[in-house]
Amino acid sequence: MRLALALLWVAFAQAHAFPTKPVRVIVAFTPGGVTDVIARTLMPKLAELWGQPVVVENRPGAGGTVAAVAVARATPDGSTLLVHSSGYAINAALSQTLPYDPQRDFVHVAPLASQAMLLVVSPASGVRSVADLIAAAKARPGELAYGSAGIGSGGHFSAEKFRIAAGIDVLHVPYKGGADAINDTMAGRLAFTFNTITLALPFIRDGRLMPLGVTSRERSNLLPETPTFAEGALPGFEFTFWNGLWAPAGTPAPIAEQIARDLARVVALADVRERLSRLGAEPMAMTSAQFGKFVAQEIENAERIARISGIKAQ
Repeated sequence: MRLALALLWVAFAQAHAFPTKPVRVIVAFTPGGVTDVIARTLMPKLAELWGQPVVVENRPGAGGTVAAVAVARATPDGSTLLVHSSGYAINAALSQTLPYDPQRDFVHVAPLASQAMLLVVSPASGVRSVADLIAAAKARPGELAYGSAGIGSGGHFSAEKFRIAAGIDVLHVPYKGGADAINDTMAGRLAFTFNTITLALPFIRDGRLMPLGVTSRERSNLLPETPTFAEGALPGFEFTFWNGLWAPAGTPAPIAEQIARDLARVVALADVRERLSRLGAEPMAMTSAQFGKFVAQEIENAERIARISGIKAQ
């Protein structure tokens, strides 16, 4: 009993004093991408709140695995954190040979923000709605092709969830990035693609892409005239690309909970919400326990899509 009380006091003292030194946040993807921009929007606010530097470092590679391994091996005191995306859950669903255990090697600290995926086509295609696209695919099973940023990407999984829900047979063409899929959609070499709103928006504004539907529950403020999938042809359909924060396993629970509370304060700030809105992102706030349950559910959902679609890690 005395030992347990002593350990509890140590954990409380650590959280009460946290942070006492600079915090390093490792982003799993390249600079300039959505995940990186969201991290660099939120982390300076945490630095202001904590009175300690919060240094953002990019370590891209292997779909986020390079960054995840670095954080999993770090000292579990809250001074090294991981920013990843919904790819964290997809990687866990696709691979049984990850060099870390997604559930046991990390503390699920908090979500950051979510973005809807957007279904776009070429205006020259003649397709004007999600229902039109479903009808065209059913009329020509196996002939229509869509592109994504690669096997296991958010665009791939959102398209496969759409394919399953719509009961259609379409061909997947993986690219090395979402921009390549958008280019071939504009050129008519692909029937459609799913991507983030921010990447597609400039081409929508200049008339080279037509948006058919957003995968979020509500319409996007960036494209208020574009219906959700649920409004269109698939009631209940929803898919979001999200970002979150993790810490190494063994990080004291009071520290993880403090970071989650402080992030909730940050995403509630008016200037942060306005910045996220310009990215087409919605702030997310959960306790560490709630985020842990959310991640587990996202892994289960990704496993279901991968199993039905036969998606394998490359």
